[in-house]
Amino acid sequence: MKFTALTLTTTAVLLLAGPLSAHHGDAGRFEETTTTITGTVIALQLVNPHSVILVSVEDESGSKVTWQAEMGGPQQLNRNFGWTRNTLKAGDQIAVTGRVVKSGAPHINLTERARIVLLASCEEIYVTRSEPDEPLDCTS
Repeated sequence: MKFTALTLTTTAVLLLAGPLSAHHGDAGRFEETTTTITGTVIALQLVNPHSVILVSVEDESGSKVTWQAEMGGPQQLNRNFGWTRNTLKAGDQIAVTGRVVKSGAPHINLTERARIVLLASCEEIYVTRSEPDEPLDCTS
C-alpha cells in the first residue's frame, strides 16, 4: 500500500514538473548583464500573462528593428506603478534597460534588474526591485 502511494505521488510530481518548467523555463535564456536600448514606442500591449512594449530601435546600420520588451501582467503594472493603457503611447521616446535574450533576437526581459525611462521628461516610470547594473543618464 505504501509503495503504491509513493509511486502515485512520484508519478504525479513528474507529470506536473514538465508544464511548470515549460512556462518558467527562463533559466539561462537571458544574458546576465543588462543592456539599454532607446527607441520609439510602437505599441503597449497590456495582456496576461506578460505585458509587452513594442519599441522601434535603430541598429548600427541605421535600419529600424522592432524590439519586444516583456514584463509582468497588467494587474501587476497597475498595482505597482499605476500603469494604464495610456501610460505609453505610440511615438513616445523611451530608454529600456533589461536582459537581452541570448539567441540575439530583439527581445529584452524586464522582470529583474530593469527600468523604463521617458526620455522627454527623464521620468523613470518602471523599475524592478533589483535595479539595473548601472544608472541611466538620460540627459545625453
